[in-house]
Amino acid sequence: MTMQMQQQMSVVTLAVADPARSRPFYVEGFGWQPVFETPEIVFFQMNGFVLGLWLAEALAADSGRPAPRPSGGFALAHNVPTAADVQPAVDRLLAHGGRLLTPASAPPHGGLRAYVADPDDHAWEIAWNPAWPIAADGRVTFGV
Repeated sequence: MTMQMQQQMSVVTLAVADPARSRPFYVEGFGWQPVFETPEIVFFQMNGFVLGLWLAEALAADSGRPAPRPSGGFALAHNVPTAADVQPAVDRLLAHGGRLLTPASAPPHGGLRAYVADPDDHAWEIAWNPAWPIAADGRVTFGV
């Protein structure tokens, strides 16, 4: 008998060079409040999972792997309720340590999006997608 795993994610942990340097991007930029923090890690309770910013060397030691280098091989996304919300969100992130990767533009599938890198070069897509509704608790539902 095989056991199926529940389709969910519990924690996403980003390796960062300095949690204190990254903190303003997430706290002042996004406006998120940490639920736990030490000099090595900052945790944010999200809508259904936890996001962690962990000192790269500590994450490497914990996972038994070499300290990671920024890869640019993935992007995280933060959806906003309207197209008019994209640019103010981008501006706020830039004011708190972010770096513009691509300015706001309309992708071929519709909507509006821009990309901003956090202080450790993790790419964040700031997006409005008219086909992806956002619930009052912030949960986004995949739509077509």
